[in-house]
Amino acid sequence: MKRLVVVLLVVAMLLAVGGTAALVALGSGSEQGAPLDAPTTTPEPGATTPPRPALAPFYSQQLTWTQCRTTDLCSTLTVPLDYRHPTGDTIELALLKVPAAHPADRIGSLVVNPGGPGAPGTDYAANADKVFRAPLLDVYDIVGFDPRGTGSSSPVDCLSDGDLDTFLARDPDPDTAAEADDYIAANQAFWRGCAEKSGNLAAHITTIEAARDMDVLRATLGDSQLDYLGASYGTQLGATYADLFPDKVGRLVLDGAIDLSLGTLELGLQQAAGFETALTSYLQHCVDAGSCFLGDTAEAGSARITDFLDQVDGQPLETTLGDRVLTEGIATTGIAFTLYNKSFWPYLTQALQDAFDGDGTLLLRLADSYSSRGQSGYLDNSLEAFPAISCLDDPSAISESEVPAAIARYEAASPTFGRGFAWGATNCGGIQVRATEHDRVIDAKGAAPIVVIGTTRDPATPYDWAVHLAAQLDSGVLVSRDGDGHTAYNEGNACIDSAVEDYLVDGTVPKDGLSC
Repeated sequence: MKRLVVVLLVVAMLLAVGGTAALVALGSGSEQGAPLDAPTTTPEPGATTPPRPALAPFYSQQLTWTQCRTTDLCSTLTVPLDYRHPTGDTIELALLKVPAAHPADRIGSLVVNPGGPGAPGTDYAANADKVFRAPLLDVYDIVGFDPRGTGSSSPVDCLSDGDLDTFLARDPDPDTAAEADDYIAANQAFWRGCAEKSGNLAAHITTIEAARDMDVLRATLGDSQLDYLGASYGTQLGATYADLFPDKVGRLVLDGAIDLSLGTLELGLQQAAGFETALTSYLQHCVDAGSCFLGDTAEAGSARITDFLDQVDGQPLETTLGDRVLTEGIATTGIAFTLYNKSFWPYLTQALQDAFDGDGTLLLRLADSYSSRGQSGYLDNSLEAFPAISCLDDPSAISESEVPAAIARYEAASPTFGRGFAWGATNCGGIQVRATEHDRVIDAKGAAPIVVIGTTRDPATPYDWAVHLAAQLDSGVLVSRDGDGHTAYNEGNACIDSAVEDYLVDGTVPKDGLSC
C-alpha cells in the first residue's frame, strides 16, 4: 500500500467535496434526540457472519439511531482498537445516515467516504443533497462514518490549535540552512505530539484497519455486500476493502483514484505536476478571456504567481483577521484549494488581485476553508489525521540532505509547487510509531466489477493514477472525464453521472474505457 505524499505542509489533503459543497461549514452541530426504533431493516442472509469467530460480538451488534442535525440519523459503531486482539480495547466510530428519500424504492445503504485521509465522512453524508444527485438519494440510505482517528471517531491529536497555526504557516520550501532546520524541527515536534497526546491510538489508524471497520459497518447495516462510493483517498480505502473482502464487494465506485503502486518520490512528483496542470488551465482560461491581470500568456501568469509567493516569503501580507498574516505556506494552500473545482476560480482571481494590492485576507480565508479552520479554531482534526494516517500507512521519507538532489526534478514538473513537494517528501521521517498491519499488494482478485474514475486535469489525483488503479484491480473498469477539478461525479458531466448512477442503482457496469 502506498500513501499520498504529505506535501506543502498538507496541501495534498484530498478532500473530494465538489462545487459549493466544499464551502459548507463542517461543524457537527448535531444535537441528538431520543433513540428511534431499531433495527430499520432485517439483516440479509450472511450479513453478520464474521470473518473469524472472535469478531462475532462486533459483527452482531445492533446500531441505535437517534435524530441529529435536524433530519439525519446518528449512531456509533464499536470496533476493536487492534484487530489482532479483539477482546482488548475498543473504540467508537461516529456514523451519520441520510435515509432514502423514497423508502418504498430503497435498495440498501451506500457507504461514502470523501477522502483525506482525515476528512469526516459524517460531514460528507450530512451534505448529501449537495454532493449526490437524486437517483442515489432516492433509493439509498447515504451512510458516512468518521474513520478511526478522525472527526468524532477517537480523533488523533498532535498539536494545539495555536501550534497547528504555526505549523501550517511555516515556510514550505526553505531557502537557508536555518529555515531547513526549522522545517525538520517542526516535523519532529508534530510526531512527538502525536505520540504524547494520542498514545496507542496513533499506531492503529491505518487504512487497512479502517477498511476492516468498514466491513463491521456493512454487517451492522444488515447488508451482505458493500455498496460504496469513495472519492480521492476514499479510493484507496475502497480498494483496500475490496482486497481484504473481495466476496463482500457489491457496487463500488472509486472517483479521483490513487495509484497504489507508486513510491514516495514518484507520487509527489506526479502530484506536483497535477497541481501545475490545474494551475495552467486556470491561467489559460484567464488569458483566453482577455485582459488577464496575470499577463498575456499562461507562462507569464505562472511567473507572476511565483514572484508573488517569493515576495510573501520575504514579507508576509497583513490581513483583516486580527494578528494573522498571510505567509507563503498559507498563500500556497489558498491557491491550491481553488484548483480543486473550476467554480472556485473566480475566488482565486479576486484573492490574487487583493493580495497584489497588499491585502492577504481572502487568500487566508481560502486556506482556512481548506484547513477546516473556523474563527475560533479548527472544526475537525483533519490536518493532524492526514499525516498521522498517511505516514503510518507508509513511513518512507527522504532525508534533509537528499532534498537538493530532488528539487530539480520537482521544479521541472511544477515551477510553482515543486520545491514544496520536494521538501514534503521528508515529512514522515520523524514518525514515532509503527503500524501493526502488514503492507499489501492490492489487486482485489475475485471482487465484483469496481468502477474507477479519473479526470484529465485533476490537480490532486492525476488522471494516470486512475488508469493505473483500474489496471491494478482484477475487476477494475476505467471511466474517464475530460475536465478540470478534483473528482468527476456530480460536476456537470451527464455522461459521468449516468455511468455512476446506472451502476449503483441498476447494476449496469459501464464499458471499460468509457470516455466522457
